[in-house]
Amino acid sequence: MSDMGLQPAAEGPPGAGLTQWQRVANTFTAPSKTFEDIKRGNRSWWLPLFILALAGYVLFGAVQQKIGIQQTVENQIRMNPKAMDQMAQASPEQKERVYKFWEMFSDVIFISAPAIGMLYAVIMAAIFMGTINFGFGGRASFGDIFGVIYYAWLPGIVKVLLGVAVILSGMAPESFNIKNFAPTNLGAFLDPVDTNKALYTLATSLDAVTIWTLVLLGIGVAAVAGVKRSSGYITVFGWWACYVALTVVGAAITS
Repeated sequence: MSDMGLQPAAEGPPGAGLTQWQRVANTFTAPSKTFEDIKRGNRSWWLPLFILALAGYVLFGAVQQKIGIQQTVENQIRMNPKAMDQMAQASPEQKERVYKFWEMFSDVIFISAPAIGMLYAVIMAAIFMGTINFGFGGRASFGDIFGVIYYAWLPGIVKVLLGVAVILSGMAPESFNIKNFAPTNLGAFLDPVDTNKALYTLATSLDAVTIWTLVLLGIGVAAVAGVKRSSGYITVFGWWACYVALTVVGAAITS
């Protein structure tokens, strides 16, 4: 099971590698050391999982205390003209049911975020492993890439902390956008209602923390696969570009 990366792999013999805390620290200061250590078999990922989950719950707490889940849902509906039209035609009872459903759904998403993230990591690891091994002659295992993903996700805590700081700074609850809660991308400076949906989606995708994460993923995938770093970048940024293109086209079609 540990070879598949679905549970934290055991650390190597004492002194054989870095501790998880050292790998976490090196992800920000010397990422190659972290990913080379994962390649040596020290790929336990429970600490990054814990840190990311904790950051997510801190954000959830800030949203609940300063914005409110109902206000968050109302903001998302207001930012979607089609949803606004549907709500305008709904009866008071229907509106209440819609709000209750989305409030409950938002709570479930926040609470189950670690499990959802794990599912995303499984899918990403499978895609990256297939691409780097069959496309570039790599020798990466699923467990190695799974571990790389969790460490490469750590910059996400920077975005969460920025988002929490913005929320606690006294922002107007009516302006909060849970889908883009921190000023780390161009979309954060555009009006999500008046801006062309395809343009807004593209601007939101150009996120500094996302790019940071993609760079780390490229370094890590190449390291554990034993291939050139450029191959890792092509693998990671190539799939990201495909994803962005699909979301932009989807936004254009549905706008």
